[in-house]
Amino acid sequence: MEICVYVVDDDQQVRESLEWLLDSVGIRTQLFKNGQDFLETFSAGLPGCVILDVRMPGVNGMDVHQLIKKIDQDFPVIIVTGHADVPMALRAMKEGAFDFIEKPYNDQHLLERIQLAIQQYSLAQKEQEKHKTLTDLFKQLTKREKEVLDGVLQGKPNKSIAEMLCISVKTVEVHRASLMSKLNVKTVSELVRLAIEAEHDQTSITS
Repeated sequence: MEICVYVVDDDQQVRESLEWLLDSVGIRTQLFKNGQDFLETFSAGLPGCVILDVRMPGVNGMDVHQLIKKIDQDFPVIIVTGHADVPMALRAMKEGAFDFIEKPYNDQHLLERIQLAIQQYSLAQKEQEKHKTLTDLFKQLTKREKEVLDGVLQGKPNKSIAEMLCISVKTVEVHRASLMSKLNVKTVSELVRLAIEAEHDQTSITS
């Protein structure tokens, strides 16, 4: 899906000015004259960010920001306003705004903040996808395979794992081969590295 910057501002001149600015650096935009129209089209995981005015008719920008965060907690929101004050800025940042910028703003500064917001969100999405993939791999394991894995990650030999689980060494070997196949690893070092990457300690793996 193509990256897009969503501009939410009741001032048509501001919307068109931002559209021109972003188009000049090859970034696609969608323009909205109020927060309600934007929220009707917004969904989690969209690549990009939103430029959000504070003072708008209907739902104000601060409330729109809260609603955005309920849909996608990590989606970057850059709040712009011509009536900034310290308490408002503090509230916005505490509620997860990427930045809070006063009008009139410097075009280059705004572009830099937009590009950084998009970049950081894209990286965060990739990390989440990677973590989900790894988590799904571990979820394939049976309860017994997780118990064997726990022993392997503790550095125990098959014989010790067999004694701990009251099963034969041969059964441990079968479970060990099965879990390594499911996790698509060939060596213990690869297995340990995969577990670390998935942030699975022995408790979360065996639970």
